[in-house]
Amino acid sequence: MFEGKSIFSILNSGGGIMYVLLLCSVLTIAVILQKSLRFMKIKKSDRRGILERIKEKIASGDIEGAKIECLKDKNPYSNVIYSGLCQYGKSDTAIDSAMERWIAEEVMELEEYTGIVGTIGNTAVYIGLFGTVIGIMKAFHDISTMGQTGMSTVIIGVSEALIATATGLLVAIPSVIAFNYFMTKIDRIMKEMQLCASELSDYLKHR
Repeated sequence: MFEGKSIFSILNSGGGIMYVLLLCSVLTIAVILQKSLRFMKIKKSDRRGILERIKEKIASGDIEGAKIECLKDKNPYSNVIYSGLCQYGKSDTAIDSAMERWIAEEVMELEEYTGIVGTIGNTAVYIGLFGTVIGIMKAFHDISTMGQTGMSTVIIGVSEALIATATGLLVAIPSVIAFNYFMTKIDRIMKEMQLCASELSDYLKHR
């Protein structure tokens, strides 16, 4: 079907909507790469190891050392613990509130740009369908104005118009998969941060 055609001729055959879908695919790929690198970095973080090192510092009375230990790692878990340690000496409510606020901050940062992928996943198919409708209308218009009533003319026009729908699906499917993966991953990281906060809070309360 596309033998001997360049990428630009294929895009042109699908109409101007193809360039919109191309932009959507570029945005999706950019967000997927950015988020994948972020999640890989977080995955390397040893949540349990961080907590144990912090507990050892606190047990020896070295709160400043515990804070420094948090700053060495710079990941969501150590950041949440650090926010709680900054309230050390205050009420339990103050410590818990500080960690809860920081968890919310971390979640918002992790969710950044994911809405773009979700929106593209939900709308790319409709954008492609819109391009197909325009293409079919153009094909029939050409038939009426040029007097070409042959079946081959209709088939060629419709097949070119359907390229937009196919492209919309190619953009939408990976976007939806990526968005669902991101949301699942973020939810897991959030729960792990809450576990860190809960464990530190309990440890401080029973010292």
